[in-house]
Order: sequence, then C-alpha cells, then structure tokens
Amino acid sequence: MPSAGESLFWIALCAVLAPLLTGLLLRGKVPEVVLLLVLGVVIGPNVLDLAETGEGVAMLRELGLGMLFLLAGYEIEVDELVGRGGRRALATWVACLAVALGLMALIGLSEQVHAEIAVAIALTSTALGTLLPILKDSGLLATRFGRTLMNHGAYGELGPIVAMAVLLGVRGPVASLLVLAAFAVLAVLVHRLSVRHSREGSRVLDVVRRGAETSGQTQVRLVVLLLVTLGVAAATFELDAVLGAFAAGFILRRLVPEGHESLEHKLEGLAFGLLIPVFFITSGMAIDPMAVVDEPVALVAFLGLILLVRGGLVLAATRTTREEGHRVFDGRESLAMGLFASTGLPIIVAVTAVAVDAGEMTPINASVLVAGGAITVLVCPLLAQRLLTRRTHPETVRAGTGAGD
Repeated sequence: MPSAGESLFWIALCAVLAPLLTGLLLRGKVPEVVLLLVLGVVIGPNVLDLAETGEGVAMLRELGLGMLFLLAGYEIEVDELVGRGGRRALATWVACLAVALGLMALIGLSEQVHAEIAVAIALTSTALGTLLPILKDSGLLATRFGRTLMNHGAYGELGPIVAMAVLLGVRGPVASLLVLAAFAVLAVLVHRLSVRHSREGSRVLDVVRRGAETSGQTQVRLVVLLLVTLGVAAATFELDAVLGAFAAGFILRRLVPEGHESLEHKLEGLAFGLLIPVFFITSGMAIDPMAVVDEPVALVAFLGLILLVRGGLVLAATRTTREEGHRVFDGRESLAMGLFASTGLPIIVAVTAVAVDAGEMTPINASVLVAGGAITVLVCPLLAQRLLTRRTHPETVRAGTGAGD
C-alpha cells in the first residue's frame, strides 16, 4: 500500500506532466483537466496502484474541490443571475430536473435502476468549476457567450446542491429547507461582518492592505479562512461542502465587486498550481476501469441521458433565445452551449458519494457514473471548442455576439 508521501509524489508528478503533455504533444487540443483525470486513473489503485487517497491526500482533495467552487462562485455576477438571462437559465435547470425525475421514474419501473433521485440530480449538473479554466484559456469567459454559459453553469452547480440537500437529506424536505435557510442566514452574517471590516478607514483594512505584499499574505489567508469557515459550517449543517465553497465565492465577489487583480493572481496560483490538480487527479484515481468495462450499457445509457436531459434542454433554450425578434445564437453556438452544459463531474462525484453512503447505490454503479462524468469532461468541451473555432466568423463569438442578459 503506497504511503502518503509516495502518493503525493506521484500526484505532484502527474500535475506537472499534464500541462507539459498538453503543450508539447497535444498542442492544446485536449483540455488539461482531461489529462489530469487520465493520469489519475493510471496511478490509482485500480491500475498501477502507485497512489491512494489517504487522510492527508483527502484533505488536499477537499481543499482543491473547495477552491474550484470558490473561484466558480467568484466569477459569477449576481446581477447576471437575477437578470433575464439568469432567470432563463434557472427555468432551464428546473425543466431539466423535472424531465430527469420523470425519465428516472419510468426507468425505475423496470427495477434495473436504483437511487433514481440521485441519478436524476446527476443528470442536471454542469461542472462550472471544471469549465472555468477551459473558458479562461480559450478567451470565452468575458464574452456574452461565456456569460450565458456561466449562468447555466451557476444553476447547474447550485441547483443540484440544493436538490441534494432537499431530496436526499435524511431530515425530509421541509426540515432540509429550514436548514438551508439557516445556512443562508449564517452566510449573510459572515458577509456583513466582512463588509464591516473592509470599509474605508477601517484599521483592520489598513493592516490587511499592508500585509498583502509581504510574507504575511493576509488577503490570501483571509480568503482561505472564509472558504474553510463556510465549508465547516456546511458540514455542521450536514450540507455538502461544495455549497459552503460556492457561498464563499459569492461573498468574495461582493466584497470586491470590481475585481482585484493581485488577489486573483495569487488565488489562481494557489488553486491551479496545487489544490485543483490534486482534486482532478484523485477523482481519476477513484475510477475503476474494469467496473466501467463490465457495465458498458449502463455507461452509454448514462452519457446519452446527460446529453438528452441537460445538453438537449440547454441547447433548446439557447436556440430559442431572441432579441428584437432575432435569434442571438446560431446553430453551432447553441450546440456548443449544450455540449459545454453537459460537462459534469464534481456534482456527480458528490451525488454518488451521498447515494453510496446511504446504501442506495453500489460502488460499482458509482464508478460507472463517475466515469461517465469524466468522459463528459474529456469529450464535451473538446467538441464544443471545435464547433466554435470552425464557425464561418469565429471572431463573433470572441467579440460577444449572443445574449445572456
């Protein structure tokens, strides 16, 4: 059995190899996230058994997952979420959940599928945190196409988290909603306290600014404290830690609504340089290739349902978006949006973990679903980027045609 030190060595090696292979051999044609997953499978206990997710590695993994969702929450503009584009994205996600629950109820009649609610929630997710580095690297994040995708991604992350708490919680829907409300109140109190000490003239703010460029790195430490505090609070309320990380990102954005280049640069260095690669590599380590090979029909069916439910409805919503009577997204852009929205992994990992812990899903079925999520990360963003780059006038996407608000 590999020790914690040996595991960390192989994980660190994979984290370095992924960008080198992407740049030297694949010339950027495959997202780095994909290689991190594949390398994780290779070094994991189900293939070469060079590394395992022990206690120390598991803690780094949780921090990586938290940073992934904190940065995703930080990139989301609240005004966008409550605007017309945000409301459209919310309605699309609700439609996805309704269709997924209906389909899984029908499939469940055959008694071939268990944990129908968990699988239905997994079908509605969009891995916004996973897409974030892809959107940043491709230059799409600041475009209208990118903002529309961020709206769908935000509800594709937040919606399943809330659905998990309400539909899969042991307390029942009403009690779960009350717990969610209590957590929301706590998040608001944390935000108010943060605002109070970040006003101009505050002695605390002066100290933080003076320590920003010193070895103290006070700003970064405060962000980590915010992330850990809300993560622990979510765990205390028996909610998924992802919700706490997402809330931390929202709060951070409200504290610096115009952005903070220096702080963002440092956080990205910490997140993408260490923590987030650990999360993706360990996610790959959890995939059992033999379980996937033994259940090819289930894997293909799950992928088909993801593309049908999440991808299909987002495609339809995007294709029917109009401004002044004209469509604002052409066919290729709409299809690309649907493919991006079909990308899932972190929520699928979280949902399957909850279902396995509750005894409603076997580890083998969980491996199949996680593998399906990994395949969407491998294939969907790649196909979506190809569609956008092959457009007749690709500069229109970069210039921001399309609408999300």
